[in-house]
Amino acid sequence: MIMNSMNAWESIAPATDAAEPALSLDEAAFQITRPAPGATASPLIFASPHSGRIYPADMMNASVLDHEAIRRSEDAFVDQLIEAAPAHGATLLTARLARVYLDVNREPWELDPSMFEDELPAYARGRTARVAAGLGAIARIVCEGQEIYGRKLAFAEAQRRVEQVHRPYHQALGDLIAEAKAAHGLAVLIDWHSMPAAAAAHASAGKSCDMVLGDRYGGSCAPAISRLVERELEELGYAVSRNAPYAGGYTTEHYGRPGRKAHALQIEVNRALYIDEATMAPTAGFERLKADLERLFAALAAADWSRL
Repeated sequence: MIMNSMNAWESIAPATDAAEPALSLDEAAFQITRPAPGATASPLIFASPHSGRIYPADMMNASVLDHEAIRRSEDAFVDQLIEAAPAHGATLLTARLARVYLDVNREPWELDPSMFEDELPAYARGRTARVAAGLGAIARIVCEGQEIYGRKLAFAEAQRRVEQVHRPYHQALGDLIAEAKAAHGLAVLIDWHSMPAAAAAHASAGKSCDMVLGDRYGGSCAPAISRLVERELEELGYAVSRNAPYAGGYTTEHYGRPGRKAHALQIEVNRALYIDEATMAPTAGFERLKADLERLFAALAAADWSRL
């Protein structure tokens, strides 16, 4: 089912009934969907770290942006694009909290000191390019450059977000990788994202693309995996780029250890294929893309992973 831009909004709201307590951050951090009954389980783990639509009240109370503006950084509906993966034997991990609340595809203490009222501890002062751009673990801006907060944050707020969102998400992901290796001898993690059409327009040699495969220039997964995914997507009619403009983020860098039978590949999907970027609403292309991706999932399920 496609949700439109009006009913896609979720939040962690105060409890209105004693029998229905408020959803806690721990409960909201992520969702795991195991392979469907009857499907042959595979070493595949699909993750969607940036499609979360839950915007906790503590962040919204501190934000100067309205609900529509703050959603601009979502990888909107990516979780729905890949929801058929468990029917083909993959395990699916989806982050439910919005990436601007805490980005689980960042190093947890990748924080911007200018956002905080108190001095950050030494381990949280890393000045990375992402922090300088306002897109650290706790984002300062949404993707169009709009400032999110109307006040300085306390470091205690960042600690809470890391402990209740980043830590459980990565504990779950690490456990899933260990489970896959124990059951199949290897794990193949595919981290799913979407990219603005403007980024896709000049992805490689000035040419537009539909998908970008990021494997850390061959460092995060076996070349055969990237080749397989690239071939299947191209046969479906998509223009594919490798590592430009996205070579992979924290997740692929942290978990991709081909020599230890843990492979990680990032896939970026051009948003123009399936949503109206101005309204964040799915277009007619959504169902077509979703069906094509399911064909990719079927091809991956049929792959002989024992040869890696």
